[in-house]
Amino acid sequence: MGNSLKAIVAFVPSDECQKYLLEDLEEMPVDKMVDLSGRQLRRLPLHICSFRELVKLYLSDNNLTHLPPELEQLQNLQILALDFNNFKALPLAVCTLKQLCILYLGNNKLCSLPLELRLLQNLKTLWIESNCLQHLPEVVCELSLLKTLHAGSNALRALPARLRGLRELRSIWLSGNLLSEFPPVLLHMPFLEVIDVDRNAIRFFPSLAHLPGLKLVIYDHNPCRNAPKVAKGVRRVGRWSEESPEPRKRSGAVIEISLDERPLPPPTDRPDVE
Repeated sequence: MGNSLKAIVAFVPSDECQKYLLEDLEEMPVDKMVDLSGRQLRRLPLHICSFRELVKLYLSDNNLTHLPPELEQLQNLQILALDFNNFKALPLAVCTLKQLCILYLGNNKLCSLPLELRLLQNLKTLWIESNCLQHLPEVVCELSLLKTLHAGSNALRALPARLRGLRELRSIWLSGNLLSEFPPVLLHMPFLEVIDVDRNAIRFFPSLAHLPGLKLVIYDHNPCRNAPKVAKGVRRVGRWSEESPEPRKRSGAVIEISLDERPLPPPTDRPDVE
């Protein structure tokens, strides 16, 4: 079915038209996964919520603004993808899915996250990039098993001090925000392996050499006058990294040597359940 026809049918709320968009998905697949990405859906068909053994549900790239409360019946769900929709608020039914390990919320219109998100104590990966967040929601600091946080392309100017309590956090992606200084809280998180602060407004980098777990730091596209110092074996992506020296003074002038290498983007392949 062509995308243009799907778009037209999506405006018709009848059950017959919505069923047409699902392309005859009547029973739960054997692999316990349902992928309804890019179907122009404006509402989640209720019969999907009857697939109580469902483990993975992909609803990316639709026109969803809400989800039915019946979603809470999917208590075995481990992966839920809601990215590239039109959510202005996270549906509270999502917060009842206590087995969730991976939650994709990127490219929506979220300005906050509900306190009920703290109920997702099995969450290991959270994608909230490309939303309207001016502050990292404090409730994120209560997700004790979180390992990966993607929060790029928002309007963050700082990070909460409580973030240091996430002792399982290994990767934090913050590119494309409004950070004017390197977040101090990250200096107290020795377990971090990946720090991405590409495309911010950071002018000075403190030493990161004391972070024993660090493997990669991406700091390119900042108006900085120095590169962060790191321990031996840590990869830096930005100006004056391994491939070129830091700026040197000559007759009082600072000569900057730029690096052609560009930062690695966050992984595009969605991880499976660990």
